Amino acid sequence: MASSVSGASMSPRPFASIDTATPHVARMYDYYLGGKDNYAVDREAADAVIAKFPEARQLALTNRDFLRRAVEFLAGEMGIRQFLDLGSGFPTQENVHQVAQRVNPAARVAYVDLEEVVLVHGRALLATDERTIMVEGDIRDPQAILSDPDLRAHLSFDEPIAVLLIFVLHFIQDEERPREIVRALMEQLPPGSCLVVSHATPRDDLVQGVEAYDKASSQVALRTEPEILAFFDGLELVDPGLVPLVLWRPEWPESELQLKDKKLPALCGLGVKPA
Repeated sequence: MASSVSGASMSPRPFASIDTATPHVARMYDYYLGGKDNYAVDREAADAVIAKFPEARQLALTNRDFLRRAVEFLAGEMGIRQFLDLGSGFPTQENVHQVAQRVNPAARVAYVDLEEVVLVHGRALLATDERTIMVEGDIRDPQAILSDPDLRAHLSFDEPIAVLLIFVLHFIQDEERPREIVRALMEQLPPGSCLVVSHATPRDDLVQGVEAYDKASSQVALRTEPEILAFFDGLELVDPGLVPLVLWRPEWPESELQLKDKKLPALCGLGVKPA
């Protein structure tokens, strides 16, 4: 499957401290989604992934659609009014703040990312939205994120918060203790808080494709179903549990879902912190 974005697409304005020589995972993801916030080095790396794993763009789009459905469910049925999107990437169309505030105009959203171009872009885009902020932070240091004064001023830690880890944890290597990171995040949140995870899984073509990330800003650690399920330890999984992206509360009958989408190598789920 050919990439949907031409190599001649416009690149974002470079900033002095931004590394434009190394592919960055957020900018590569933007490229898969058809965005323009990427550089030639990102497009080249993403195209190398697509060459081995032609469904890369479809996987990104399907993951994005899962995120939308999950946020609608959280803001609607679950009554969640606060969202913490970690490793958020570029705020763009149908992102968390737009989806959540469409369901509940009072919803508050905090995006957290480490990449400077993401922070600059996000802060400019969200400058006039008092219910949404962009905070600098590294998911590998959950305590620093949760103690950030801007974050704590924006979100109330006395009410449930939905933590979104959307295609983020597979960029955390096993030696960086991703399960401990998730546990540290959820331990400090009140009962009723939620964890949303989507994560890529091993499949031969994807295993070959993600080798292109070896020279990117973060490498990929594909994980099995039991390994992904372990991120929800201590939480109550909401139906339908840990499932392929398109099977999480789809908007149409399962019989109408494309078989190829059911087989995309990724799983997702939503867990709730019990009282």
